[in-house]
Amino acid sequence: MKFSSRTTTWTVALLSVVVMTTASACGGGSGGDPAGNGKVSIVFAYWGSDARQKLTEEVIKKFEAKNPTIDVEGDFSSWDSYYEKIATKVAANDAPDVMSIEIRGLSEYAGRGALADLSGKVPAADLDQQVLASGQIEGKQYAVPTGVNAFSMIANPAALEKAKKELPEDTSWTWDQWAGLAKEISATGSGVTGAEYNFNPAFLQIYAAQRGEKFYDGNKIGMSAETVKSWWAIHQKLIETKGSPDAAKSAEIGSTGPEQSLLGTNAGAMGMWWSNQLNALTKSSGQEMTLLRMPKAEGATTGGMFLQPAMFYTASAKSEHPAEAAKLIDFLVNDPDAAATLLSDRGLPTNTKVLAAVKDKLPAVDQKTLTFIEEVKSELSPIQAPPKGALEMEDILQRNSEEVLFGKATPDAAAQKFLSEANAAIAG
Repeated sequence: MKFSSRTTTWTVALLSVVVMTTASACGGGSGGDPAGNGKVSIVFAYWGSDARQKLTEEVIKKFEAKNPTIDVEGDFSSWDSYYEKIATKVAANDAPDVMSIEIRGLSEYAGRGALADLSGKVPAADLDQQVLASGQIEGKQYAVPTGVNAFSMIANPAALEKAKKELPEDTSWTWDQWAGLAKEISATGSGVTGAEYNFNPAFLQIYAAQRGEKFYDGNKIGMSAETVKSWWAIHQKLIETKGSPDAAKSAEIGSTGPEQSLLGTNAGAMGMWWSNQLNALTKSSGQEMTLLRMPKAEGATTGGMFLQPAMFYTASAKSEHPAEAAKLIDFLVNDPDAAATLLSDRGLPTNTKVLAAVKDKLPAVDQKTLTFIEEVKSELSPIQAPPKGALEMEDILQRNSEEVLFGKATPDAAAQKFLSEANAAIAG
């Protein structure tokens, strides 16, 4: 998933949640029984595409059919506006009863007292325990993973074939080889650009791990300036060799989603995306795509890739109906009927029994994602929720990266500035 630059606005809004911890609750986003029909109403907030909204409305109907005393109001938003709206509602003690949150926001929301501890409230015995642990902060289960994915390289075999190139051997390829292949593809005159890059922190996290460093080391950045500069050098090499578009075009593409990307529009051969976005890329391009391991740094002993929840389900600490909120989360992660509707939209199910029940029902693209995850799972590192301030990291990283690529700052100066800003963001 690519993120847009709107973090600062809603982070500021979220800071006012501190007031919430001493204010009286006004029922969160839940409602009583205004119609007098004996039903409880709860609100479920989530972001996504029109396709996700349709799937979610279907799964809500299934839940309500099985729980006739509970009405669920879906609170849907586009990705760009989601967190700003959630932050405002949380700060005003009007949080939705159930909220979708990504891992980089978990420490922030849990630390502000906005989330309920779900330990013992949502059955979790059949969930992948390693993935489940990523939703814990200081021993409390504030979030339950919706499903899993991995940040991966995705390639369009038809585009490579058009350029008379073969798919790489992804168990051993390096960043130099990737950049070289991208250069060769762009130079064939096939009308296809070799690669597109992005500033997703997951990319830098993987690269740092390959160099034996951590993105986050407790409440500070664990990467050296040399690693950040080396990472920028990959981007610079792609631009210089025309293996990718120039900095301006790449910045323009980077602000869009998979449907408008080079891969999604059949204008590119390779790009980095979360594995659960394979479906969107396939549909938008009309081409069969292939998931690949990320390239490695020279001499790396680990690939650095990690298994991460696509997102989490959380419950508001201020909900007037915590039992009903927990029941909805339970249904979403533990009921085969829910999984049969959602499939891999929010990542592949982490409940082993549910995954087994729907495995044969998965469309061909989702089967491919499942096969890839199972193939590389033993190579993937566990993931922990980053510290508070991680919400700002995408903007900080992108801003400093673009200063380097647009020639506004030297890599040395930008690396020091990035580390200073990043450490300041997570120190507070």
